[in-house]
Amino acid sequence: MSCIREQGGVTETPSQRLIAATLRGSLKTLLSPAFQARAPVGLQRRWLATVARATLPARGVPRRHARFGGVPVEVVGEGRAATLLYLHGGGYVSGGPGTHRALTTRLARDLDATVVVVDYRLAPEAPCPAALDDAITVYRALLEQDHDPARMAVAGDSAGGGLSLAFLQHLRDGATLPPPAAGVLLSPWVDLTLANTPEKAEGEAMLSLPWLNAAADAYARGRRDHPAASPLHGDLNGLPPLLIQCGGDEILRADSERLAEALDEADTEARYQCFPGRWHVFQLHGGVLADADRALADIQAFLSGHLAGATRGAP
Repeated sequence: MSCIREQGGVTETPSQRLIAATLRGSLKTLLSPAFQARAPVGLQRRWLATVARATLPARGVPRRHARFGGVPVEVVGEGRAATLLYLHGGGYVSGGPGTHRALTTRLARDLDATVVVVDYRLAPEAPCPAALDDAITVYRALLEQDHDPARMAVAGDSAGGGLSLAFLQHLRDGATLPPPAAGVLLSPWVDLTLANTPEKAEGEAMLSLPWLNAAADAYARGRRDHPAASPLHGDLNGLPPLLIQCGGDEILRADSERLAEALDEADTEARYQCFPGRWHVFQLHGGVLADADRALADIQAFLSGHLAGATRGAP
């Protein structure tokens, strides 16, 4: 089964070009210090959390903290059409529910969904497979609370995108829990060996190869090619339908492209969208950047086609 490839994005207006340039410059100035290998992990986490406070969550979407199976989560929205298990990015060493509210609140609103953001344990304190174990624990708790897997999806960005893929592989191989109906991978980091990652990417606004190397060491602890850390090295057959999105300018674009190529040889239904001129997890800029709104609409349309009872949005 081949992976369908599409070029994402909308026709860029002069105002959108200005907005994109401003956002890119702001990311380079404000966020890049949080992704420096030489910076202590504690500083990286605090810096990212501080910068995230300046993002724009969707208005009117409720949030509450909870524990599912003992794992802390943030429950975003109260929609009944779908349940979305969300796994945040941050290189497995930083990030959390609070850093991704600009995205999770919009997903909750647009999908009429309850989004459960897993506050999984971070490396280096908790290396692989701690994050995967936490995701499985929360998912099991959702099933025990009678959430219907036919109306559930898993989604994640960056490291959370790779974690989402490893999560689906684990469910398939475990054969004890029913899988969710679909998966959404945003700029997924699926190969921690970094074998095909360029030293630099023109237009990359945040990430660097030295930081990725440090994060991979912290999480994988010498087993970078193990499928639990690098799901691209695992079996891609028999998974739920996948939507993969990435930006054309990001250093991790090769991961999305290699994943799409590998899915050409697998029996998993997949769709890959690359948005030219966009950066890592640009979907965080929904409500400001037209391409982010387009990407979110495509996520909504994709999930509406695979989740029972999901609301169909504009294509």
